[in-house]
Amino acid sequence: MAHEINLVPDIKNEMIKTVKLRNYIFFGCIVVAAASVLLTLIFGLIMGGQRIAIENKKSTLGELSAKLNSYTDLNDFLTIKDQLGNIDTLTSDKKVLSRTFNILSALLPTGADTITVSELNVNLAEEQPSFSLEAQANAGKEPFIDYNVLDSFKKSMQYMRYDYGSYVDKEGNTIPSYCMIEQGSDGAFLSEGEKGLYAYWTIEGDGCNPSETLKTSDYATESYNDQTVVRVWRTPQFNDWYKEKESSNQPYMSLDGEIKNVAHFESACTTYSGSVNNGSSPKWDTTNDCKLVYGSGGEEGTDESGITITESSNGRDSSNELVLRFSANITLAPEVFQFTNTHMIAVAPSGQRNVTDSYVQIQSMFGQRAADCAEGDTACSTAKTNERSN
Repeated sequence: MAHEINLVPDIKNEMIKTVKLRNYIFFGCIVVAAASVLLTLIFGLIMGGQRIAIENKKSTLGELSAKLNSYTDLNDFLTIKDQLGNIDTLTSDKKVLSRTFNILSALLPTGADTITVSELNVNLAEEQPSFSLEAQANAGKEPFIDYNVLDSFKKSMQYMRYDYGSYVDKEGNTIPSYCMIEQGSDGAFLSEGEKGLYAYWTIEGDGCNPSETLKTSDYATESYNDQTVVRVWRTPQFNDWYKEKESSNQPYMSLDGEIKNVAHFESACTTYSGSVNNGSSPKWDTTNDCKLVYGSGGEEGTDESGITITESSNGRDSSNELVLRFSANITLAPEVFQFTNTHMIAVAPSGQRNVTDSYVQIQSMFGQRAADCAEGDTACSTAKTNERSN
C-alpha cells in the first residue's frame, strides 16, 4: 500500500493561499477601476451632450423670441387670447339691458288706468337689479288724481312673473338661439290669437340643424322673409298635442306636461298639467314660480310687494290733464337680465299680456314729466282724490 508524504511545510501552504487571495483582490480592484473609468467616460459624454443640447435650445429660443417680438400685432394678439380665456366668465356676468322695455310692458297697466314714465334709471351694477322711476298715473275718469291707480299698480307686483328657456326639435335637441326669430319687424312677439306665442326656426341656416338625423321633410316648413322656416310654438297646443297614448312621429303631450315628437319650447319656469273628468276634454293648469319683482311673496328682509313709493303729489300732464305724480323704486329678480338665460319674457298678471306689443307701445310708455300745480290752479291743488289704502 502506497503512502503520500507531504514534504511542504504548513507555513508554505498558508503563504500560497495568501498569494492567491492577493491576486484575486488585485484583479477585483482592476475590474472596479476599469468600470469606474468607463462610467466616468459615459457620464462625461452625457453631460457634454446635455450642455450642447441646452446651448442649441437656448440659441433656438433666442431666435424664436426675436422673431415673435418682431410681430407688430403681438400685444393685440395677447389681449385677444386673454379675453378668449375669460369668455365664459364674461358671458356669465353679461347683462341684457334691452329687456327693460319688455319688463316695463308687463309692469305698466293699460286700459282706462294708465301710468306713463317720465324718467327711468336702471341699476344693473348691484346684485339685485332695480328700476327707479318718476311717473304719473291717470285714472282716465273723474277723479283723475286717484290713489287707487297707484295702489293697484303696487299690489300687482306680487303677481308679476318671468319666463325663459330654450327651443328644442322633435328629438329634444336644443336649437341655437340665433336660429330662432321671435319678433316681427315692428318689435312685436309673434303670436296667433288664442293659440299664443310662437317663433320661426330658420332650419336651413348655418349651424341651425341641431340633429344629425334631421330632415327638412320631417317638419312643416313655411317661407318667412325669403327664408325657409319651421313654426315652433312657445305656447303648448294642448288640444292638438294631447293624446291618451303616445304615437310614433305624432305630436304628444301627456297630462303631466311632457311633450314629445314635436318642436317646442322647454321652459325653465313654467309647468303644465291637465286633468280629465268623465271622459271630457282635459282641463289644463299653468304654474310659474319665477317671480319678476324681487320680494314678491314676502321673502325675508325685503318689502313684500317689491316696490317702494317714495313720493307722490298732484300735477298736470302735457295735455293739461290732472294726474298723480309719483316716484318709485322696484327691485327685480337678478335672473331676468342674465345673458345666459335665453328667450326671456316678462309675464303680466293676466298671463296673456306678456310681451312688448310693438315699438309703438314702447313709445306710449314714456311721456313728458307732469308739472307741479301752478300757483292759483285751485282745480289741481284742491282736486278731489281717493285716499291711498295701506
